[in-house]
Amino acid sequence: MLPLIGVGVIVLGFALRFNPLLVVVCAAMASGLAAGLGPLEVLAAFGKAFNQNRYVSIVWVILPAIGVLERSGLQERARTAIRAMTAATAGRILVAYLLARQLTAALGLISIAGHAQTVRPLVAPMSEAAAENQAELDETTRDEVKAMSAATDNVGVFFGEDIFMAIGSILLIVGFLDQNGLIVEPLHLSVWAIPTAIAAFLVHGARLLLFDRKLSKRRAPRPEATA
Repeated sequence: MLPLIGVGVIVLGFALRFNPLLVVVCAAMASGLAAGLGPLEVLAAFGKAFNQNRYVSIVWVILPAIGVLERSGLQERARTAIRAMTAATAGRILVAYLLARQLTAALGLISIAGHAQTVRPLVAPMSEAAAENQAELDETTRDEVKAMSAATDNVGVFFGEDIFMAIGSILLIVGFLDQNGLIVEPLHLSVWAIPTAIAAFLVHGARLLLFDRKLSKRRAPRPEATA
């Protein structure tokens, strides 16, 4: 039971709001030492896990790159480009992103977009800039625009990924049904995921357009030009 000390370290570290990465590393080190491993053996286990899970290294490459782009004015450039488009609205931008997210997820390209990669640096600022063209925004409305941007990404990837038959969720369903005597081909599940994805697009698309109408009703009256 002594190796479970790592769980206590995680609970205590998160309760004290320490850096999550530092807490996890300390918890792993504590569990490893409690299990009789030396510091070098624990470090070797970290290295092995890092090499076996290549996507971890991709995160370390992408996040600094996004940080540099944001520091160089990526969000400001995105806002400026959208403000110049009078026909752009928050709802239209998010509907277009929803469609693109579903189509790419249906092809298995799940990591091509996401909250860190696209929503925070691009989609949310663009939607916020479009909403500013529609109405005067208070902090609550700005938070609603950001929430809609995040929700659009969630809906797009969640209902789009099941169309790709090699995705983990489809394989999990196939394996579960097979264990219970029901033989189902992954392709069949993928095909039947298409109507669900279309329904999700229509429902969330309607929500976005209604949100557009809500923003338009908040438009402040423009002062009349004086002679």
